Amino acid sequence: MMAPCLRVPMVTSIPTCSSSSSSYSLPQLSLRRRCFSLSVNATSKSKIPMNPNDPFLSKLASVAATSPQTLLNRPLNSDTPPYLDLFDSPTLMATPAQVERSVSYNEHRPRRPPPDLPSLLLHGRIIYIGMPLVPAVTELIVAELMYLQWMDPKEPIFIYINSTGTTRDDGETVGMETEGFAIYDAMMQLKNEIHTVAVGAAIGQACLLLSAGSPGKRFMMPHAKAMIQQPRIPSSGLMPASDVLIRAKEVIVNRDTLITLLAKHTGNSEETVANVMKRPYYMDATKAKEFGVIDRILWRGQEKIMADVSAPEDWDKGAGIKLMDGF
Repeated sequence: MMAPCLRVPMVTSIPTCSSSSSSYSLPQLSLRRRCFSLSVNATSKSKIPMNPNDPFLSKLASVAATSPQTLLNRPLNSDTPPYLDLFDSPTLMATPAQVERSVSYNEHRPRRPPPDLPSLLLHGRIIYIGMPLVPAVTELIVAELMYLQWMDPKEPIFIYINSTGTTRDDGETVGMETEGFAIYDAMMQLKNEIHTVAVGAAIGQACLLLSAGSPGKRFMMPHAKAMIQQPRIPSSGLMPASDVLIRAKEVIVNRDTLITLLAKHTGNSEETVANVMKRPYYMDATKAKEFGVIDRILWRGQEKIMADVSAPEDWDKGAGIKLMDGF
């Protein structure tokens, strides 16, 4: 569509009037009208594909239909790119997903950039903890929990956990124990049912979050690992001895709190939890279920297989075993 329109201003290059007069003579105006009429006719007859959503071409066609003199009286020497001065605030740049150059190529392209992955998961009421519990992670998780409860206080929330807690995989402390307690308190305040799923690893404070799911809704993948351990003192550096002692007392308080909460959610006594936490205590999915950290082990097709399992009485009947009275 641009080719017929660009031929219109070329008529202004025909020098038919004197330089001293700003008005046009009758022959010149008649010639300009004929050129513009031919241009419009050529445009209407040609079948050039044009995207109707293109704002520039739509504006250009609207100006040509309402006030064609605007396109005819174009300045010969202008610093403005051709026809862009028709817009009050011309936009020269756009996001990649909004740019359309070909109808056939961009037919199925999105009109705006796609959302990021955490937003897509949040739309499905899924929260994924895939990093150590540092302040930035805690801030995001607590905000997502509050947002999901505000959206619907009755629908369940799914938390997938693959985190080393407040330490790295090599044991170095990267966050305070209060980071895990902050997420735990937010979970306890929610009205929603919370499903927790361990994928990969749930270590330290992350294991507490795994066990804090709603009863019967705590799951673990077959090859995931859980581990509980005592909190560790952050790097003291050049701190004086008195400050190191203060930190050590705070770590002991956090350890006792962690023991109390784990005993509450696993159904074990505090003495049992304290004994296994003297050293790092690793659990596979089976051990974690026995210890009370989770309720079920997730593996593909288990519901169908368990539904097909016959009751003991049916097994006996199929095997031809008859039970005697009193047994």
